[in-house]
Amino acid sequence: MTTTKITPGQTVTSTQKIGLDLVAVLGGGRDVVLAIDLTESVGLNDEGRIRLRQIITDSLKPGDTVYVVPFAQDIVLNEVKSDVNPLGTAIYFSSKNQENIDKILAKIPSPDRKLYGTDIQQAELTIYQGLAQINQNRLQTNQNIKPQSVVWISDAPLFTEPGISSNIWIETPAGSHFRQVDSPESQQRQAWIKDLPINKRSLSIKTQNNKEYKLTVVDIAPTVQEFCTPAPGNQETCLVTPYLIKKLWLPGLISILLLIGLCLTALKVYRLQKKWELIVDFEVTAKPEDQKCSLPNNKRIAIGEYDSTCVDSIDCPGEEVRAYLERKGEKLYLVPTNLASIYYNEREITSRTLIDKSKFRLNCPHRKRDYEIIIKLKK
Repeated sequence: MTTTKITPGQTVTSTQKIGLDLVAVLGGGRDVVLAIDLTESVGLNDEGRIRLRQIITDSLKPGDTVYVVPFAQDIVLNEVKSDVNPLGTAIYFSSKNQENIDKILAKIPSPDRKLYGTDIQQAELTIYQGLAQINQNRLQTNQNIKPQSVVWISDAPLFTEPGISSNIWIETPAGSHFRQVDSPESQQRQAWIKDLPINKRSLSIKTQNNKEYKLTVVDIAPTVQEFCTPAPGNQETCLVTPYLIKKLWLPGLISILLLIGLCLTALKVYRLQKKWELIVDFEVTAKPEDQKCSLPNNKRIAIGEYDSTCVDSIDCPGEEVRAYLERKGEKLYLVPTNLASIYYNEREITSRTLIDKSKFRLNCPHRKRDYEIIIKLKK
């Protein structure tokens, strides 16, 4: 893969930040850098190793990618760095088992007495630019970007202003470009610290010589560098929005369909829970509304005599229950008992019949005389 060394780009919008967060959540996993100062002044002691083991054992999750990056005057890696692999070979933490934990612990080096003069600003630039490069490579190849974290183990001060004098940190080598405020290296480091969404937490640890170094965790929210360039035809080409469209259109479509499904399900549940209202008009009376009945789902109303198994009854001549108005979900049925005749749509009903109108007429003839009932259904 051909890559270009990344530089800080344009600020991503709040909408793009949300999109990048979604891509990271959908992809899973993080980049975790264990940045370890190898100089004797730190002398990574037993407590430091215990805390490192604690981070590896308890904090790492399946899907994380781990980089062990020792440093002193410069980054001390056993493998060759490149724009594709700016922080060396990663360890993929596939599952939380002892084999994976031991693999990471085995790569953590011991302090080296031959190493001195921690150039902390050099380490910061290399690691932050390296992490930005890794996510930018993913953007270029349409892979999921990740949130990133750096675990710093050093007695050197982090996030200092550009240009680091001996008063601030005596170990910075005399010939380091980072001693100069306006050097390109100092300006690049400051630009990355300003550009990356960083959150820092620290803990002090005492060495065997009763000196202190810090274990600092720097969390970086998932981000990439945006570059928008004018194009012919009064257009503009950008990186982030097309990437987000490619990564999120399918999950977005699935989410929309799921949301529609949830809304339809909620609507159906609501409609099933809602009681129907039946307004009854007996033709033999002058009143247009003689009775109101409520009909819940899976319940029924008797037509004729009172029935204890029903929620209500609609009176008609005779001493028997002629039929039931039975609700099943969104459907209403007329269920005759065949103890006495009942008509719907001028047809005698002798078996379970679907009522598909919101206003219908029933006839319960008695002694050769019609007894008509008009029922209006409100769902």
